Amino acid sequence: MDNLRISFVVNGEETEAPTTDGDMALVDYLHERLGLTGTKFCCGIGECRACTVATRNGPNATMQTTLSCSTPVDSLKGLEVFTVEGLQQGDKLLPLQQAFLKHFSFQCGYCTPGFLMATWVLLQKLQLSPISENELDDAIEQGVGRNICRCSGYVRYYQAIRELALPLTREHLS
Repeated sequence: MDNLRISFVVNGEETEAPTTDGDMALVDYLHERLGLTGTKFCCGIGECRACTVATRNGPNATMQTTLSCSTPVDSLKGLEVFTVEGLQQGDKLLPLQQAFLKHFSFQCGYCTPGFLMATWVLLQKLQLSPISENELDDAIEQGVGRNICRCSGYVRYYQAIRELALPLTREHLS
């Protein structure tokens, strides 16, 4: 039984976890086995969403947010997992990261990886299926509204996200 493996991809790299790690929470696997500490552990029950990563079932599948604190490794078989480290493109920041910095969206930054990943998923969904501008605030609320920040009051996150999402609305694409 110890030689059985659970295969999945993390930030474009194939990984195989032993089945003995199957019950381990994804956030713990990322930290302890892969050394990826950008994903944060906070509440441990999926309420704060600081542990949010993106997952998809294949290259053409739609991204989903996944709570890594309550997702066991054995449920990831065949999936692609993207962490905040996966957003890195060399020394260059993504427009998403630049917008968060421009709006000073965070203070302590502990929740920021979860907000970044939830926003990344939202932006990808909007690229695939644009909405009208008057639906944007609801989409942002639905995409990141359950992420908890204990410092900033959310306004700056929403400003940054809205700035990024507005060009993806139907009115701006036509």
